[in-house]
Amino acid sequence: MEASMSFVHHLGVFASDFEASERFYTAALEPLGITTGYRTDGVAEYWHPKRDTPSLSLERAEKATASTRGMHIAFTAGSRDAVDAFHAAAVAAGGTSRHAPRSWSEYRAYCSFVSDPDGNNIEAVHKEIP
Repeated sequence: MEASMSFVHHLGVFASDFEASERFYTAALEPLGITTGYRTDGVAEYWHPKRDTPSLSLERAEKATASTRGMHIAFTAGSRDAVDAFHAAAVAAGGTSRHAPRSWSEYRAYCSFVSDPDGNNIEAVHKEIP
């Protein structure tokens, strides 16, 4: 029998201002238990410490016009408190609040949404079991 595999292996985000985006993602993802697993000049890879996939690869865009725009990424949060901490950390690190943490009955989840420095919609979601 095959081991269970994740639907997504990794996502790539190309940042117009790598340093600002790295500060944002490092701070925002820490409350979700996601850390920098690999770093080199112009690249930061984020994953859970005990598994390297799925992961988020943040890279410096070669030109500002080549930056990732219009993407929506939702990260799983282990609790409502983690969603709250994600939102606070993301905004403190230069993100812009889109929706403060709250219950979304249509999703049966507690979520918050923040724009990263390039305007991508970054979400933390905690599924609530009915």
